Amino acid sequence: MDSTTRTAGTSPGGSRRSPARRGRAAGGAVAAAALLALVAGCGSGTGEPAPVAHPTDQPRIAVKAGQRFTLTVHQNASTREHWYLSDPRPDAAVVRERGQRSASDSGDAHVAGGGSSLTFTFEATGRGSTRIVLTHCTFATTCDEAGGGAPAPSPTGPVRQSAPKRVTYTVTVR
Repeated sequence: MDSTTRTAGTSPGGSRRSPARRGRAAGGAVAAAALLALVAGCGSGTGEPAPVAHPTDQPRIAVKAGQRFTLTVHQNASTREHWYLSDPRPDAAVVRERGQRSASDSGDAHVAGGGSSLTFTFEATGRGSTRIVLTHCTFATTCDEAGGGAPAPSPTGPVRQSAPKRVTYTVTVR
């Protein structure tokens, strides 16, 4: 018997497995694979409702505890235009950030110089009120992009820059 056959057909002690024991082992493997697939599917969006898209031109947001919502803004990295979630961060007992996603305005095709939509996703975690602050940085603002949009020192060159635009949303969770 070669080593491949011995490994597949014998237990670690070298004795042959009974057909019933091989069946239980195979059933356990199938059950483990099913459990892994179930766990991997959790939180993937298959059973969860989609987040509610909130208009960014309305500074007041009212949601229920457990509800997810999004804020989507336009940016264009080729013109040094970016948005950041800024300090002060939302109170995590009321609202928690759930991530960011960028999508090209041109769909799947990459277009040099093309803009994109940046979507911030949040989840209402408990009753109360908090604020979400987004900072809009452009080539003409004094943003420290490495610092997540925090104001940076004024440049020493001839370019006249201004403070970045900060947009504050007040979130009330019922």
